[in-house]
Amino acid sequence: MSLKKYIQKIEELFPEMVKWRRHLHMNPELSFQEYKTTQFIYDKLSSWGIKASKSKNDHGVIGTIEGGKPGPTVALRADIDALPIQDQKNVNYASQKQNIMHACGHDGHTTILLAIAKILQEDRSGLNGNIRLIFQPAEEQYPGGALTMIDDGALEKVDVIYGVHLWTPFQTGIASSIAGPIMASVDEFEIKIEGKGGHAGLPHDTVDCTYIGAQLVVQLQSIVSRMVNPIEPAVVSVGSFHSGNSFNIISSQCTIKGTVRTFSDEIREHIQKRFIHICEQVGVMYDAEIKLNYINVYPPVVNHEAEANRFFKMGKKDLMNLNITKSPLIMAGEDFSYYLKIVSGCFMFVGAGNEDKGMDYPHHHPKFDFDESAMRNAVQLLLGMTLDYMYVNELNG
Repeated sequence: MSLKKYIQKIEELFPEMVKWRRHLHMNPELSFQEYKTTQFIYDKLSSWGIKASKSKNDHGVIGTIEGGKPGPTVALRADIDALPIQDQKNVNYASQKQNIMHACGHDGHTTILLAIAKILQEDRSGLNGNIRLIFQPAEEQYPGGALTMIDDGALEKVDVIYGVHLWTPFQTGIASSIAGPIMASVDEFEIKIEGKGGHAGLPHDTVDCTYIGAQLVVQLQSIVSRMVNPIEPAVVSVGSFHSGNSFNIISSQCTIKGTVRTFSDEIREHIQKRFIHICEQVGVMYDAEIKLNYINVYPPVVNHEAEANRFFKMGKKDLMNLNITKSPLIMAGEDFSYYLKIVSGCFMFVGAGNEDKGMDYPHHHPKFDFDESAMRNAVQLLLGMTLDYMYVNELNG
Protein backbone atom coordinates (compact mmCIF):
# COMPACT_ATOMS: atom_id res chain seq x y z
CA MET A 1 0.00 0.00 0.00
CA SER A 2 1.37 3.40 -0.98
CA LEU A 3 1.53 6.41 1.27
CA LYS A 4 -1.17 7.93 -0.92
CA LYS A 5 -3.58 5.17 0.05
CA TYR A 6 -2.65 5.58 3.69
CA ILE A 7 -3.49 9.26 3.45
CA GLN A 8 -6.88 8.34 2.03
CA LYS A 9 -7.41 6.06 5.01
CA ILE A 10 -6.47 8.87 7.39
CA GLU A 11 -9.14 11.08 5.82
CA GLU A 12 -11.74 8.32 6.17
CA LEU A 13 -10.78 7.72 9.79
CA PHE A 14 -10.51 11.37 10.82
CA PRO A 15 -14.13 11.88 12.04
CA GLU A 16 -13.68 8.89 14.35
CA MET A 17 -10.34 10.29 15.53
CA VAL A 18 -12.09 13.49 16.57
CA LYS A 19 -14.59 11.45 18.59
CA TRP A 20 -11.78 9.54 20.33
CA ARG A 21 -9.90 12.73 21.11
CA ARG A 22 -12.93 14.52 22.52
CA HIS A 23 -13.89 11.51 24.64
CA LEU A 24 -10.38 11.49 26.11
CA HIS A 25 -10.46 15.26 26.58
CA MET A 26 -13.71 15.03 28.53
CA ASN A 27 -12.37 12.21 30.70
CA PRO A 28 -8.79 13.11 31.63
CA GLU A 29 -6.74 11.28 34.25
CA LEU A 30 -3.67 12.39 36.15
CA SER A 31 -0.24 10.78 36.01
CA PHE A 32 -0.17 7.25 37.44
CA GLN A 33 -3.98 7.29 37.64
CA GLU A 34 -4.78 6.51 33.99
CA TYR A 35 -6.99 3.48 34.64
CA LYS A 36 -9.96 4.30 32.40
CA THR A 37 -7.73 5.77 29.71
CA THR A 38 -5.68 2.58 29.71
CA GLN A 39 -8.83 0.46 29.48
CA PHE A 40 -10.12 2.59 26.59
CA ILE A 41 -6.88 2.05 24.68
CA TYR A 42 -6.68 -1.65 25.52
CA ASP A 43 -10.26 -2.25 24.37
CA LYS A 44 -9.63 -0.48 21.06
CA LEU A 45 -6.47 -2.45 20.31
CA SER A 46 -8.04 -5.74 21.32
CA SER A 47 -11.12 -5.10 19.16
CA TRP A 48 -8.81 -4.68 16.16
CA GLY A 49 -7.00 -7.94 16.89
CA ILE A 50 -3.77 -6.32 18.12
CA LYS A 51 -1.81 -8.16 20.79
CA ALA A 52 -1.82 -5.82 23.79
CA SER A 53 -0.95 -5.91 27.46
CA LYS A 54 -1.37 -3.42 30.26
CA SER A 55 1.74 -2.18 32.01
CA LYS A 56 2.32 -2.28 35.76
CA ASN A 57 -0.62 -1.04 37.84
CA ASP A 58 -2.78 -0.70 34.70
CA HIS A 59 -1.31 2.70 33.87
CA GLY A 60 -0.38 2.14 30.22
CA VAL A 61 -0.54 -0.23 27.26
CA ILE A 62 2.02 -1.96 25.07
CA GLY A 63 0.78 -3.39 21.79
CA THR A 64 2.46 -5.18 18.92
CA ILE A 65 1.36 -5.40 15.29
CA GLU A 66 3.04 -8.39 13.69
CA GLY A 67 3.84 -7.81 10.03
CA GLY A 68 3.45 -10.46 7.39
CA LYS A 69 7.10 -10.32 6.34
CA PRO A 70 10.37 -10.33 8.29
CA GLY A 71 11.93 -6.98 9.06
CA PRO A 72 12.72 -4.45 11.81
CA THR A 73 10.52 -3.46 14.71
CA VAL A 74 9.52 0.21 14.75
CA ALA A 75 8.25 1.62 18.04
CA LEU A 76 5.82 4.54 18.21
CA ARG A 77 5.03 6.25 21.51
CA ALA A 78 2.17 8.38 22.81
CA ASP A 79 1.84 9.84 26.32
CA ILE A 80 -1.63 9.57 27.83
CA ASP A 81 -1.77 11.56 31.11
CA ALA A 82 -3.43 14.88 31.92
CA LEU A 83 -2.60 17.79 34.25
CA PRO A 84 -4.05 19.17 37.53
CA ILE A 85 -5.58 22.24 35.86
CA GLN A 86 -9.19 23.43 35.74
CA ASP A 87 -10.47 23.50 32.15
CA GLN A 88 -11.76 27.00 31.33
CA LYS A 89 -12.65 26.46 27.66
CA ASN A 90 -16.19 27.14 26.50
CA VAL A 91 -16.57 24.04 24.30
CA ASN A 92 -18.88 21.04 24.43
CA TYR A 93 -15.95 18.66 24.93
CA ALA A 94 -14.44 20.46 27.93
CA SER A 95 -13.16 18.30 30.75
CA GLN A 96 -15.86 16.83 32.96
CA LYS A 97 -13.44 16.38 35.86
CA GLN A 98 -12.84 19.13 38.37
CA ASN A 99 -9.30 20.52 38.26
CA ILE A 100 -8.07 17.95 35.72
CA MET A 101 -7.63 18.57 32.00
CA HIS A 102 -5.59 17.63 28.96
CA ALA A 103 -3.67 20.88 28.75
CA CYS A 104 -0.71 19.59 26.76
CA GLY A 105 -2.18 17.61 23.86
CA HIS A 106 -1.72 14.09 25.21
CA ASP A 107 -5.32 13.26 24.28
CA GLY A 108 -4.30 14.07 20.71
CA HIS A 109 -1.14 11.97 20.96
CA THR A 110 -3.18 9.00 22.16
CA THR A 111 -5.65 9.45 19.31
CA ILE A 112 -2.84 9.70 16.75
CA LEU A 113 -1.32 6.41 17.83
CA LEU A 114 -4.70 4.69 17.94
CA ALA A 115 -5.33 5.79 14.35
CA ILE A 116 -1.94 4.46 13.23
CA ALA A 117 -2.62 1.19 15.06
CA LYS A 118 -5.94 0.70 13.28
CA ILE A 119 -4.56 1.58 9.86
CA LEU A 120 -1.44 -0.59 10.08
CA GLN A 121 -3.24 -3.53 11.67
CA GLU A 122 -5.55 -3.63 8.64
CA ASP A 123 -2.49 -3.73 6.37
CA ARG A 124 -0.26 -5.92 8.57
CA SER A 125 0.24 -8.57 5.88
CA GLY A 126 2.18 -6.02 3.81
CA LEU A 127 4.48 -4.88 6.60
CA ASN A 128 8.16 -5.81 6.47
CA GLY A 129 8.50 -6.10 10.21
CA ASN A 130 6.57 -5.23 13.35
CA ILE A 131 5.11 -2.15 15.00
CA ARG A 132 5.45 -1.64 18.75
CA LEU A 133 2.74 0.63 20.16
CA ILE A 134 3.68 2.36 23.42
CA PHE A 135 0.88 4.18 25.22
CA GLN A 136 2.84 5.65 28.10
CA PRO A 137 1.52 7.04 31.40
CA ALA A 138 2.89 9.86 33.51
CA GLU A 139 5.01 11.96 31.19
CA GLU A 140 4.04 14.99 33.25
CA GLN A 141 5.15 13.75 36.66
CA TYR A 142 8.54 12.64 37.93
CA PRO A 143 9.87 9.95 37.75
CA GLY A 144 7.79 9.62 34.57
CA GLY A 145 6.30 6.59 32.90
CA ALA A 146 8.95 5.89 30.26
CA LEU A 147 11.21 3.91 32.60
CA THR A 148 8.26 1.77 33.71
CA MET A 149 7.37 0.99 30.10
CA ILE A 150 10.98 0.11 29.35
CA ASP A 151 11.04 -2.21 32.37
CA ASP A 152 7.86 -3.82 31.03
CA GLY A 153 9.62 -4.66 27.76
CA ALA A 154 8.40 -1.85 25.51
CA LEU A 155 11.77 -1.68 23.73
CA GLU A 156 12.51 -5.39 23.46
CA LYS A 157 13.81 -6.14 19.95
CA VAL A 158 12.98 -2.56 18.89
CA ASP A 159 15.24 -1.09 16.19
CA VAL A 160 14.02 2.50 16.12
CA ILE A 161 11.50 4.72 17.92
CA TYR A 162 9.55 7.80 16.85
CA GLY A 163 7.38 10.22 18.77
CA VAL A 164 5.52 13.45 18.06
CA HIS A 165 4.29 16.34 20.15
CA LEU A 166 1.40 18.51 18.97
CA TRP A 167 2.76 22.02 19.54
CA THR A 168 0.55 25.13 19.52
CA PRO A 169 3.47 27.62 19.32
CA PHE A 170 3.84 26.31 15.74
CA GLN A 171 1.00 26.87 13.29
CA THR A 172 -0.89 23.89 11.89
CA GLY A 173 0.85 22.64 8.75
CA ILE A 174 4.36 22.90 10.19
CA ALA A 175 6.46 19.93 11.29
CA SER A 176 9.74 20.57 13.02
CA SER A 177 12.71 18.64 14.35
CA ILE A 178 16.51 18.72 14.54
CA ALA A 179 19.46 16.36 14.91
CA GLY A 180 21.04 16.25 18.35
CA PRO A 181 19.52 17.97 21.40
CA ILE A 182 16.00 19.26 20.85
CA MET A 183 14.47 19.44 24.36
CA ALA A 184 16.17 20.28 27.63
CA SER A 185 16.99 18.15 30.61
CA VAL A 186 14.75 18.84 33.58
CA ASP A 187 16.06 19.07 37.14
CA GLU A 188 14.25 20.23 40.26
CA PHE A 189 15.72 21.67 43.42
CA GLU A 190 14.44 22.41 46.90
CA ILE A 191 16.58 24.34 49.37
CA LYS A 192 15.71 24.51 53.05
CA ILE A 193 17.50 27.10 55.19
CA GLU A 194 17.50 26.75 58.97
CA GLY A 195 18.62 29.78 60.99
CA LYS A 196 17.66 31.56 64.18
CA GLY A 197 14.49 33.60 64.35
CA GLY A 198 13.81 36.59 66.50
CA HIS A 199 12.56 40.14 66.78
CA ALA A 200 12.73 42.22 63.60
CA GLY A 201 14.12 45.11 65.63
CA LEU A 202 17.02 42.99 66.91
CA PRO A 203 18.49 41.41 63.76
CA HIS A 204 21.93 41.02 65.36
CA ASP A 205 20.51 38.33 67.65
CA THR A 206 19.22 36.26 64.73
CA VAL A 207 20.35 34.26 61.73
CA ASP A 208 17.99 35.82 59.18
CA CYS A 209 16.82 33.13 56.76
CA THR A 210 14.96 35.59 54.54
CA TYR A 211 18.12 37.59 53.96
CA ILE A 212 20.21 34.44 53.48
CA GLY A 213 17.64 33.07 51.02
CA ALA A 214 17.74 36.29 49.01
CA GLN A 215 21.53 36.16 48.88
CA LEU A 216 21.39 32.53 47.82
CA VAL A 217 19.01 33.30 44.94
CA VAL A 218 21.41 35.97 43.67
CA GLN A 219 24.38 33.60 43.91
CA LEU A 220 22.53 30.81 42.10
CA GLN A 221 21.75 33.16 39.22
CA SER A 222 25.48 33.74 38.81
CA ILE A 223 25.94 30.10 37.79
CA VAL A 224 24.55 30.64 34.29
CA SER A 225 25.77 34.22 33.90
CA ARG A 226 29.33 33.65 35.11
CA MET A 227 30.07 29.92 35.39
CA VAL A 228 28.66 28.49 32.13
CA ASN A 229 30.01 29.16 28.66
CA PRO A 230 27.66 31.83 27.23
CA ILE A 231 27.21 29.87 23.98
CA GLU A 232 25.75 26.95 25.97
CA PRO A 233 22.00 27.35 26.62
CA ALA A 234 21.07 26.86 30.27
CA VAL A 235 18.43 28.11 32.70
CA VAL A 236 18.30 28.35 36.49
CA SER A 237 14.87 29.54 37.62
CA VAL A 238 13.57 30.04 41.16
CA GLY A 239 9.83 29.50 41.12
CA SER A 240 9.01 29.52 44.83
CA PHE A 241 10.39 31.44 47.82
CA HIS A 242 8.73 31.14 51.23
CA SER A 243 10.04 32.70 54.43
CA GLY A 244 8.26 34.20 57.41
CA ASN A 245 4.68 35.30 57.99
CA SER A 246 4.82 38.54 59.98
CA PHE A 247 6.28 42.03 59.50
CA ASN A 248 8.01 42.11 62.86
CA ILE A 249 9.43 38.59 63.09
CA ILE A 250 12.66 37.45 61.50
CA SER A 251 12.05 33.99 60.15
CA SER A 252 14.07 30.98 61.25
CA GLN A 253 13.20 29.05 58.09
CA CYS A 254 13.20 29.60 54.33
CA THR A 255 12.29 27.23 51.50
CA ILE A 256 13.31 27.86 47.90
CA LYS A 257 12.19 25.74 44.94
CA GLY A 258 13.03 25.90 41.26
CA THR A 259 14.27 24.18 38.15
CA VAL A 260 17.41 23.84 36.05
CA ARG A 261 17.34 23.25 32.27
CA THR A 262 20.29 22.30 30.05
CA PHE A 263 20.97 20.50 26.78
CA SER A 264 24.13 18.54 27.60
CA ASP A 265 25.04 16.07 30.33
CA GLU A 266 28.33 17.92 30.86
CA ILE A 267 26.69 21.30 31.58
CA ARG A 268 24.01 19.59 33.63
CA GLU A 269 26.60 17.99 35.92
CA HIS A 270 28.60 21.21 36.12
CA ILE A 271 25.62 23.24 37.28
CA GLN A 272 24.68 20.66 39.89
CA LYS A 273 28.20 20.73 41.33
CA ARG A 274 28.14 24.53 41.49
CA PHE A 275 24.73 24.37 43.20
CA ILE A 276 26.12 22.11 45.93
CA HIS A 277 29.20 24.30 46.41
CA ILE A 278 27.26 27.58 46.60
CA CYS A 279 24.75 26.22 49.11
CA GLU A 280 27.54 24.89 51.31
CA GLN A 281 29.53 28.12 51.23
CA VAL A 282 26.56 30.46 51.79
CA GLY A 283 25.61 28.35 54.79
CA VAL A 284 29.13 28.72 56.22
CA MET A 285 29.20 32.45 55.46
CA TYR A 286 26.00 33.19 57.39
CA ASP A 287 26.17 30.43 60.01
CA ALA A 288 23.00 28.74 58.73
CA GLU A 289 22.18 25.14 57.96
CA ILE A 290 21.31 24.76 54.27
CA LYS A 291 19.90 21.48 52.98
CA LEU A 292 19.77 20.97 49.21
CA ASN A 293 17.56 18.36 47.57
CA TYR A 294 18.59 18.31 43.91
CA ILE A 295 16.59 15.91 41.72
CA ASN A 296 17.65 14.86 38.23
CA VAL A 297 14.25 14.49 36.57
CA TYR A 298 14.60 13.88 32.81
CA PRO A 299 17.72 13.86 30.61
CA PRO A 300 17.77 16.04 27.47
CA VAL A 301 15.96 14.71 24.41
CA VAL A 302 18.70 13.99 21.88
CA ASN A 303 17.67 12.94 18.37
CA HIS A 304 19.86 10.55 16.41
CA GLU A 305 21.28 12.12 13.30
CA ALA A 306 20.23 9.42 10.85
CA GLU A 307 16.62 9.54 12.02
CA ALA A 308 16.52 13.34 12.04
CA ASN A 309 17.81 13.20 8.46
CA ARG A 310 14.98 10.79 7.67
CA PHE A 311 12.54 13.39 8.98
CA PHE A 312 13.88 16.05 6.63
CA LYS A 313 13.93 13.57 3.75
CA MET A 314 10.28 12.71 4.38
CA GLY A 315 9.43 16.39 4.20
CA LYS A 316 10.48 16.42 0.57
CA LYS A 317 7.91 13.79 -0.40
CA ASP A 318 5.17 15.33 -2.50
CA LEU A 319 2.42 13.70 -0.47
CA MET A 320 3.62 14.86 2.94
CA ASN A 321 2.01 18.29 2.43
CA LEU A 322 3.83 19.70 5.45
CA ASN A 323 6.11 22.68 5.90
CA ILE A 324 9.20 20.98 7.31
CA THR A 325 11.38 23.26 9.43
CA LYS A 326 14.43 23.06 11.66
CA SER A 327 13.28 23.17 15.27
CA PRO A 328 14.63 25.68 17.76
CA LEU A 329 15.84 24.32 21.08
CA ILE A 330 12.88 23.82 23.41
CA MET A 331 13.48 24.41 27.14
CA ALA A 332 10.57 22.14 28.07
CA GLY A 333 11.47 18.55 28.99
CA GLU A 334 10.24 15.11 27.94
CA ASP A 335 10.89 11.60 29.24
CA PHE A 336 11.00 10.40 25.63
CA SER A 337 14.69 11.05 26.29
CA TYR A 338 14.96 7.68 28.06
CA TYR A 339 13.91 5.77 24.94
CA LEU A 340 16.49 7.60 22.83
CA LYS A 341 19.24 6.61 25.24
CA ILE A 342 18.54 2.96 24.38
CA VAL A 343 17.56 2.88 20.69
CA SER A 344 17.89 5.22 17.71
CA GLY A 345 15.01 7.53 17.03
CA CYS A 346 13.60 10.98 16.47
CA PHE A 347 11.21 13.24 18.37
CA MET A 348 9.23 15.68 16.24
CA PHE A 349 6.94 18.66 16.77
CA VAL A 350 3.76 18.96 14.72
CA GLY A 351 2.23 22.43 14.59
CA ALA A 352 -1.23 22.57 16.15
CA GLY A 353 -1.82 26.28 16.71
CA ASN A 354 -4.59 28.17 14.97
CA GLU A 355 -5.07 31.79 16.00
CA ASP A 356 -8.20 32.19 13.87
CA LYS A 357 -9.87 29.43 15.90
CA GLY A 358 -8.62 30.83 19.22
CA MET A 359 -6.27 27.89 19.62
CA ASP A 360 -3.14 29.82 20.44
CA TYR A 361 -2.96 29.45 24.20
CA PRO A 362 0.32 28.02 25.52
CA HIS A 363 0.65 24.50 26.80
CA HIS A 364 -0.42 24.01 30.44
CA HIS A 365 -2.86 26.94 30.18
CA PRO A 366 -6.48 26.55 31.46
CA LYS A 367 -7.80 27.45 28.00
CA PHE A 368 -5.37 25.27 26.05
CA ASP A 369 -6.75 23.63 22.93
CA PHE A 370 -5.32 22.59 19.59
CA ASP A 371 -6.38 22.44 15.95
CA GLU A 372 -7.63 18.87 15.55
CA SER A 373 -6.66 18.80 11.88
CA ALA A 374 -3.06 18.67 13.12
CA MET A 375 -3.71 15.07 14.18
CA ARG A 376 -3.97 14.11 10.49
CA ASN A 377 -0.58 15.68 9.86
CA ALA A 378 0.96 13.80 12.78
CA VAL A 379 -0.46 10.46 11.63
CA GLN A 380 0.82 11.12 8.13
CA LEU A 381 4.29 12.02 9.42
CA LEU A 382 4.64 9.01 11.70
CA LEU A 383 3.40 6.66 8.99
CA GLY A 384 5.87 8.16 6.54
CA MET A 385 8.77 7.75 8.95
CA THR A 386 7.74 4.18 9.76
CA LEU A 387 7.29 3.07 6.19
CA ASP A 388 10.50 4.70 5.05
CA TYR A 389 12.42 2.82 7.75
CA MET A 390 10.72 -0.48 6.92
CA TYR A 391 10.96 0.00 3.13
CA VAL A 392 7.49 -1.40 2.67
CA ASN A 393 6.69 0.59 -0.45
CA GLU A 394 7.77 3.48 -2.60
CA LEU A 395 6.31 6.24 -0.48
CA ASN A 396 5.36 8.50 -3.36
CA GLY A 397 3.74 5.70 -5.33
